[in-house]
Amino acid sequence: MKVNLDQLNPEQRLAVETTEGPLLVLAGAGSGKTRVITMRIAHLLEKKVAPENILAMTFTNKAAAEMKERVAQLVGEERADRLTVGTFHSVCLRILREYTEEIGFPAGISIADASDQISAAKSVLRELHIAEAMIQPSVLQSRISLLKNQLVSPEEFAKRPGDEVDHLVALGYERYEQFMRRSRRMDFDDLLLYTVRLLEKNEFIRGALQKRFRYILVDEYQDTNEPQFKVVRLLSQEHRNLCVVGDDDQSIYSWRGADITKILNFGKHYPEALTVTLETNYRSSQEILDAANRVIVNNPKRHAKTLRSHAGRGELVQLVVHQDDTVEAEYVVREIRMRHDDGRSLWSDFAILFRTAIQPRVLETELRARGVPYILIGGMSFFDRKEVRDVLAYLKVIHNPKDEVSLLRIVNCPPRGVGKTTLDKVLAFATQQGITVPEAFQRAAEIEKVNMKAVETVQRLQERLKLLGEQKPKDELVPFIEQVLEEFAYRSEVERCYSNKEDQDKRWQAVKEILTMAERHVKKRKKPGLAMFLNELTLSSSGDKSKDDTGVKNVVTLMTLHASKGLEFPRVFLVGMEEGILPHGKSINQDTVDEERRLAYVGITRAREGLTLSHTLERAKYGTRIKVHPSRFIFEMKGIEPPEDWIPGGRESDLPQEKKAVKRKAKKGARRRRARR
Repeated sequence: MKVNLDQLNPEQRLAVETTEGPLLVLAGAGSGKTRVITMRIAHLLEKKVAPENILAMTFTNKAAAEMKERVAQLVGEERADRLTVGTFHSVCLRILREYTEEIGFPAGISIADASDQISAAKSVLRELHIAEAMIQPSVLQSRISLLKNQLVSPEEFAKRPGDEVDHLVALGYERYEQFMRRSRRMDFDDLLLYTVRLLEKNEFIRGALQKRFRYILVDEYQDTNEPQFKVVRLLSQEHRNLCVVGDDDQSIYSWRGADITKILNFGKHYPEALTVTLETNYRSSQEILDAANRVIVNNPKRHAKTLRSHAGRGELVQLVVHQDDTVEAEYVVREIRMRHDDGRSLWSDFAILFRTAIQPRVLETELRARGVPYILIGGMSFFDRKEVRDVLAYLKVIHNPKDEVSLLRIVNCPPRGVGKTTLDKVLAFATQQGITVPEAFQRAAEIEKVNMKAVETVQRLQERLKLLGEQKPKDELVPFIEQVLEEFAYRSEVERCYSNKEDQDKRWQAVKEILTMAERHVKKRKKPGLAMFLNELTLSSSGDKSKDDTGVKNVVTLMTLHASKGLEFPRVFLVGMEEGILPHGKSINQDTVDEERRLAYVGITRAREGLTLSHTLERAKYGTRIKVHPSRFIFEMKGIEPPEDWIPGGRESDLPQEKKAVKRKAKKGARRRRARR
């Protein structure tokens, strides 16, 4: 099939046809970047580039699947299947799996998912005798992840000056790495770090991969962190046929390691690069884009671009002021109900976007009161369900007997009479000896006053799991998992945990879904197996939570601004446009308002036809009512200065002189921006 480039606008076509050398495609919101990427891949194939020589990386499984599907529609499934398309993590896993011995993992790679990482952090704190009141396991894990994303080692971080929490993080980081090594596991960040080390240290492997991947495409480049940047740079440094697509105005993930300077400095990293800017928006009306343009132009560090609507003019953007958040919720739900009931809209046409996790509570109350169906994005993932985690824990220990997190999960699941005292003694012995918990159970005879009856129960469990692991199932993966479920009587565990027959059936359906996933894995993989299946599931559980449900059901969508990125809706309500909420109070204190401005820009550009912004005069907080002030972004949208009684950050407790100084600075900046325009 010949690729028809006539359907592209001139800028899109230039991006597609420029195949040699580095290329930066600045793709404004709704400018058709996915079309450009897929058409570019199809164009390369039409130019007789072998599919095996093309590598395309993005950030979510959903985006990768969509990219491959759209390429298949253009060039056929046979050629599309030979491409390497995936998330950064899945591509790195593929590389590491190919060179496991070179990275010191001869027995294969086991990946710790998000829940496993939290469990590991808990174990580390327990080993260090640090109370969770001093630092939560989730905080420790997120701090470690951020350090890894910045390529900061435990040794480097330990040398940095810091407060008491930093000291605890330094201790925890070092012990966490030891925990992962002795469990023979990697977390998601390790997939990137090990790949960087492999490419940096092994010239032969680096050369082989550079020769294989002669054309590299990266989507959402504004979200790359330091390890991802290094992987891309090392793979492309020989041929330099690198195309990155992104929008610095939509860089909203610095809190998880994304580094906006990578896209801002692309021209410095690749001086010969061509830059193509996509400014024609195929999603929103010009009124919506005007509001977005007026806000984002206030960010000093950005690539200049101004969105223009392909659809033309539309409805005016609505700005509504309410007395409090209850009245705000009543208004939003009343508007949605009215538009739906008069036949103008479906429920799924509406999205309510908010900045903080506590905002939807009053909205949910009102939606229920008025009988409006809705979905709150950010609920429990399939992979977070107890029964799913239990079954996967069995399979993980079968694959990797040193996986102590998974072993501890199934020791009493179903109940086997292994008490807390026994577990504590085994854990203490493992820590003292520097061995894994599974190894400690095997050496339990050395532990003083341990309950040997309970220990022998665990040892028998370990032996049964070991025998199962020796089967190495491949095409027989589904009957193998069924055998595991039957051998360990997992159905009885479901019946024990849930007394209601309906709940039991519902939970068992989730277990059966694992069997369905195993069947799909065997069908689509040339070399299926338990290890690859577990890694596939672990990667599937990361990064895409809840988004897949969006737009499928006829319900109103409630979601955070962060979760809304990449989505679009006919009508959007952006609530809580107030100082201290958007921009968030923390960002004002830490001088990171630029990212909050990008977040507002993302929210505004989700709307296709109608956009309503709202703020309140007062808001409930800690059991009382406080006066709040409109977001600075509202005044930027209007192109006017804030009034005299406006307080940056909305903090009534600020000292008068501080208020005046900040306001003077804000007004001075506004005058400078108007002068530039």
